Amino acid sequence: MGSANFILVINLFVAGLLAAAFMTIAVYDAGRVSARWLAFGYVLGMAYFAIEFSIPAFDNARPVVVAAFAAFLGATVAFNGGLAHKYGVSRPWPPMLFFLVFATVAVYFVQDLQRQSFVRMAAYQFPYAAMQFTGLTIVLSSRQRRERLDYMLMAVLAASTLQFASKPFIAHTLGGWGANPQSYAQTSYALVSQSIGTVFGLALALVTLAILVRDVLAEATSKSETDTLSRLLNRGGFERHAEIALRDAMRRAVSAALVIADLDHFKRINDTYGHASGDRVIETFAGFLRDAAADHHVAGRIGGEEFAIFLPGTNLAAARLFAEGTRTAFGATPIDCLPADHRCSASFGVAELGSGESFSDLLRRADKALYQAKGSGRDCVRVSAGPAAAQPAPAPATNGSAAVSGTG
Repeated sequence: MGSANFILVINLFVAGLLAAAFMTIAVYDAGRVSARWLAFGYVLGMAYFAIEFSIPAFDNARPVVVAAFAAFLGATVAFNGGLAHKYGVSRPWPPMLFFLVFATVAVYFVQDLQRQSFVRMAAYQFPYAAMQFTGLTIVLSSRQRRERLDYMLMAVLAASTLQFASKPFIAHTLGGWGANPQSYAQTSYALVSQSIGTVFGLALALVTLAILVRDVLAEATSKSETDTLSRLLNRGGFERHAEIALRDAMRRAVSAALVIADLDHFKRINDTYGHASGDRVIETFAGFLRDAAADHHVAGRIGGEEFAIFLPGTNLAAARLFAEGTRTAFGATPIDCLPADHRCSASFGVAELGSGESFSDLLRRADKALYQAKGSGRDCVRVSAGPAAAQPAPAPATNGSAAVSGTG
């Protein structure tokens, strides 16, 4: 067995392992259609390697060569379909399938050209380059937020496009690809081509697999950190994300504030109108927070009827306005399952991040301001003046500051 054939056998088994890996993800998450298409792509890759390996056994190799070409080009089409599903891009099935048929027919007829003809070699390799470039444009056109792995995938797709486009030139430099299809595997070009293909094929598969695993883990983490009723972060998720946002705010030297809210007389609502009505109140208030929050804000349900929102880039005055706006809108909104004239209210505590202050310190001050609001008759906003003002003073302050100020 020649070196090129040995690489073909290795590629056959590697493609099988990768198909199994993508199918495992598809089975684990039935809604991940992209993994099924990627698995199918590598199954077609297995077919290609098996057909390539069998070519020397045929006297008339034209149908087998065309079948191998169609299998590999079909694998790239399936791969692009998986990418389109993954990145939320409209699947370009009609143009890709038309291109597959057109290129396959073209390869069948260019068999009549001289074996070392550049046109003949280009007819084999340029369609692969075109499909890799199509994959690159799919990722580029996605509106999803791209991370490091996504940029790595684009780089590999771009490099793979170039390597397919360069293969006719490599074949010419290395003396061609054999006198006939049966002798192809014995040429230096076959060894180089199969080796380069192995490197790029593995790189594409591993980066794509890493992206899918990243997404699966991110979704699992998101589900574990999300409160199902309010669809906000639960307490653990809120504290983790707020800590990250706080560190980022401190790094960028921007202001940040925390607003804590508590639904007034919530137990009375549950006892009087039932828990379904209480759930509806929570959903309504959470909806106000989601609508009012920007993408960089962190909102969560941190207790039964207690909510919090961390506001990076927001000072105390703006955070108080945010709380006042939410309080007013919520108090004026009729809620399903409650009498038409019944209105709910909420109390709010607001604190701005002080210099060198930890998140737990900020949370403690906002919580203290919330209790001030509860003690002031509810349905109002109270703000913490700052970390220093929260400490007991040996004598009355002379600058007019107070630990808590402001009303709703």
